Amino acid sequence: MEATRGYVLLVEDEVKLARFVELELMYEGYNVDVVNDGREALEVLYQKSYDLILLDFMLPGFSGMEILRRIRRSSDVPVIMLTAKGDISDKVTGLDNGADDYMTKPFAIEELLARMRSAFRKSSQTAVDGQFFRTKKLTIDMHKRLVKWESTEIDLTKTEFELLAYLVQNKNIVLSRKQILCRVWGYDYCGGTNIVDVYIRYLRTKIDDHFDEKLIYTTRGVGYYVRDEE
Repeated sequence: MEATRGYVLLVEDEVKLARFVELELMYEGYNVDVVNDGREALEVLYQKSYDLILLDFMLPGFSGMEILRRIRRSSDVPVIMLTAKGDISDKVTGLDNGADDYMTKPFAIEELLARMRSAFRKSSQTAVDGQFFRTKKLTIDMHKRLVKWESTEIDLTKTEFELLAYLVQNKNIVLSRKQILCRVWGYDYCGGTNIVDVYIRYLRTKIDDHFDEKLIYTTRGVGYYVRDEE
């Protein structure tokens, strides 16, 4: 058995299949947690971080698609959908909502392992390439979730951090309130777009009001952007 390769959450309601996949992954050197319904999956995800998630589409409690949407509100962890649904529309929906890959049952364990290795490689490269974002005197460390203006650390909530990171990653591009809402709060968020205005004010209070350069700009009637003229 190889050394531990990573922590994997397997969300699968077919108990025999879940046990088979679990044993194969453990043999390959992965640490594996298994849950059999959507509600339990969400509870586990609130408590623990994983390097990859294998997610069934049809689950009791919450569907795999609902779980995926909630994951993508705050995490870019690789997600591979496992499902008996083979329709192209289901695959497109999964990929459009943030799945990294999609496998239809029944599948060969060798192919699943290969797709997992591919997902890990892509995730690792993204972490290296996108670990830091900079604009003006602001630096965002995505890995440590740390924000600094020069040497001064800025204390942000999780949502404030996600909002700022999205703006900085798309600097000089005006983002609509709807775009921001979908990216930071999720497509199924039930509140109005005014929540975006509220959090923009929070960021301006913590950044623009405290330092010598304005960072966040408004395009009236459209949305917000971070201006970097360098």
